[in-house]
Amino acid sequence: MTDSYVYAAARTPFGRFSGALAGVRPDDLAALAVKGVLAKVPGLDPGEIGDVVWGNANGAGEDNRNVGRMAVLLAGLPTSVPATTVNRLCGSSLDAAIIASRAVEAGDADVVLTGGVESMSRAPWVLPKPERAFPAGDMTAVSTTLGWRLVNARMPKEWTVSLGEANEQLADRFSVPRERQDEFAVRSHLLADAAWTDGFYDDLVVPVETDAKGNTLARDEGIRPGSTVDKLAGLKPSFRPDGVITAGNASPLSDGASAVLLGSGAAAARIGTDPLARVAGRGVFALDPQDFGFAPVEAANRALKSAGITWSDVCAVELNEAFAVQSLACVDAWKIDPAIVNTKGGAIALGHPLGASGGRLLGTLAHRLRESGERWGVAAICIGVGQALAVVLENVTGEKR
Repeated sequence: MTDSYVYAAARTPFGRFSGALAGVRPDDLAALAVKGVLAKVPGLDPGEIGDVVWGNANGAGEDNRNVGRMAVLLAGLPTSVPATTVNRLCGSSLDAAIIASRAVEAGDADVVLTGGVESMSRAPWVLPKPERAFPAGDMTAVSTTLGWRLVNARMPKEWTVSLGEANEQLADRFSVPRERQDEFAVRSHLLADAAWTDGFYDDLVVPVETDAKGNTLARDEGIRPGSTVDKLAGLKPSFRPDGVITAGNASPLSDGASAVLLGSGAAAARIGTDPLARVAGRGVFALDPQDFGFAPVEAANRALKSAGITWSDVCAVELNEAFAVQSLACVDAWKIDPAIVNTKGGAIALGHPLGASGGRLLGTLAHRLRESGERWGVAAICIGVGQALAVVLENVTGEKR
């Protein structure tokens, strides 16, 4: 067995639902992320890529079932480069990186390109096929943008509540007040804006030409630098009349793509650069479907155990902010300093294109560790229907603190 490393990461800006990226197909977004990460390693012959593992949560429309292969072809890579698409919903691109790291460690591949994409704006409506020919009556088109669809009647009702209702239940369970959630959301926007202003994302984000007129999106579209707790307090609850979850303290529907290049230590010469971080541990966990927001707690604990470290060693955490309440519940359970979590902003501000978010987390974490010189970091993400994934990275760039 050999170690696996993160060598490079890139992503598109994340666009708001029906926003600047709504006119761009998901396979084109994926191809842009592929080209963006390979531009960081110009010495690598793309034909040397042993496999491409891509994440996507929809697949029902222009994603065309295997959008990873579509991305490879559209990006102009040799047709000899294989690709697969994996679906673990919100965790798809982190799952892709986990699968790739295992392939590298097992010796099945020396260089693996991973990533993920989602265009929630362009997610199609679907119709179930009738059970008999020529049925009378109307049919209902079902949105594939987010959440449950065409639910199996055998599923218990408590499992199939909306994502928002599931997190209202989490707020009740852990007594997380709305004001605290709004404060967390404001922090996300302010830190994201500061990170962009400071140039942190300049090396990570590839601009996207959004239309034939040459208009370009170069920065995440959902960031609101003027956000305040008072402004968020004026928003109506989204899921319960007396609820605590609003459009302001939950991640928005989004469009975007991310990519992460992994390889063995021996592949550095072929890739043409030294690695950023070592994949030191991995964790997966599942709970009852409605408890998905709390699942990262044990997934991260298992990843730490796999890496042979504890929370006291961790200096940086990238936790996907699906909802402020579930992020706070996880941070509280880990008993860590909230100041080390999402210091460059999180999904509430940046956006959460389902299949792309895991790759964003991993790329941001590797770059945070390089910037700070600190040694250990954790990327974790909750996943609808009760699951979560986590990865521990060890900084391998120069002196570690």
